[in-house]
Amino acid sequence: MKNYFKYMAVLALGIVSCEPELDNAIEDGGLYSNGSADFSNYVALGNSLTAGYADGALYITGQENSYPNILAEKFALAQDTDGFTQPLVNDNAGGLLLGGTVIAQNRFVLAVDAEGNPAPARYTGAAPTTDITNKLSGSFNNMGVPGAKSYHLVAPGYGNVNGVAAGAANPYFARFASADNATVLGDALAQNPTFFTLWIGNNDVLSFATSGGAGEFQLNNTDFTTYGPNDITDPNAFAFVYNSIVQQLAGAEGAGAEGVLINIPDVSNIPFFKVVPSNPIPLDEATAGALNAQFGAYNTQILPGLVQAGLLTEAEANSRKITFAAGSQNFMTIVDEDLTDITGILQQPPFSLDAQTAGLLGQLRQATSADLIPLTSASFVGTAVDGNPMLVNGVSVPLGDEHVLTAAEQELVANATAMYNQAIQGIADNYSLGLVDANSLLEQIDSDGGLLYQGTPISSRFVEGGAFSLDGVHLTPRGYAVIANEIVNEINTTYSADVPNVNVGDYGTVTLSQDVQ
Repeated sequence: MKNYFKYMAVLALGIVSCEPELDNAIEDGGLYSNGSADFSNYVALGNSLTAGYADGALYITGQENSYPNILAEKFALAQDTDGFTQPLVNDNAGGLLLGGTVIAQNRFVLAVDAEGNPAPARYTGAAPTTDITNKLSGSFNNMGVPGAKSYHLVAPGYGNVNGVAAGAANPYFARFASADNATVLGDALAQNPTFFTLWIGNNDVLSFATSGGAGEFQLNNTDFTTYGPNDITDPNAFAFVYNSIVQQLAGAEGAGAEGVLINIPDVSNIPFFKVVPSNPIPLDEATAGALNAQFGAYNTQILPGLVQAGLLTEAEANSRKITFAAGSQNFMTIVDEDLTDITGILQQPPFSLDAQTAGLLGQLRQATSADLIPLTSASFVGTAVDGNPMLVNGVSVPLGDEHVLTAAEQELVANATAMYNQAIQGIADNYSLGLVDANSLLEQIDSDGGLLYQGTPISSRFVEGGAFSLDGVHLTPRGYAVIANEIVNEINTTYSADVPNVNVGDYGTVTLSQDVQ
């Protein structure tokens, strides 16, 4: 069963090796204009998407293909600039060290397992060489910090190396923060930027989603010090912090730097939630029959009894029934913490179940097509517990809540994202800044067939779609080039500029070779 979850042979690998020629190739030899924008000192603020993070790590090639670096190259064709610097890591392996101890793993590469199945795997060809205790000096135009949430950009001490081990500081910012008590925004403002981009807020919902909802929606809580790492940021608190950041960059009356804001994509449109289906269980007739017999009394006696006692609604009881059939598309069993916990009830008369069985059934249901299974669960689903073939994760042993983003949890994420984007739109309007609708763009890329962009097909399909890297969350160089191009288009419209477009066909997708050096 485990082999079923090998990413479907990574979806026809040969497709991504073809680089189509574009009908509308763009030359860089024309006369360009910066319009009313001033690109002389461009500073980019954001998180991993701004830093060029890809394939589950930060590495040199990814940084070189970050959308801010791509933009800076185009800006230099329209106006003399001061250049663009990035806090480059030491290698293309991607891991991080803290005083010689590995604290972040190497990047993903495509590897082949012992059974000949290609799948993403951590690169083992070289050890990490980037030690965050070796501080970088100087200022950097790319202020993208992987892992940063909105409020982290204004948090003093977020780059203090001494706080990294305890989780009180960010290892990526610790490499290049100007001082232990510095803030990301403060270090950006110290450079007196004339133009900026801001793409922040993704992690304010993303960490909740990728953890399977292992956090809380901190609605009406403006005390960030009480937040857990996977909590959803209160939308009003988000709007306040975001406005404060923009106000300091653009000036109270919009008299400071010009810029472009990028809004927050819907996390359900990323491949991280598209690889592992919720109904991947293959069963023969005998096994399906045995499982149905195992849950027979639960379906026909226990659940109706709870409805009759007024402890469950009929709708919830029906959603909790467990049934299997011979075939290859059985839905997994999961724990849903939004269901009524009937563990204690089942241990009392008339049910009198033992504690282990009652605990198993306490918040049990089968997944539906509306549930999303994280990519990180791919190697876990279908495996036997302690080698026991009768205890299979996702079948006889339900997946824990951390392995499933339920429809109810998705709604929390969607609601927060909508409110964040509404705030970003209002702030862009208030300061007369450009706005790129990354949410709509990613929705198009995730649509059936994806998007034909400059004659180049690009979609969110894992590996072969070209937009997303091997971690299923972050973009490829081509994906970042698309974002850069959308920013260029917005600049040309908002600031009456003539900045040359990015030729996305010049940028690669996933690396097929396991040799990353």
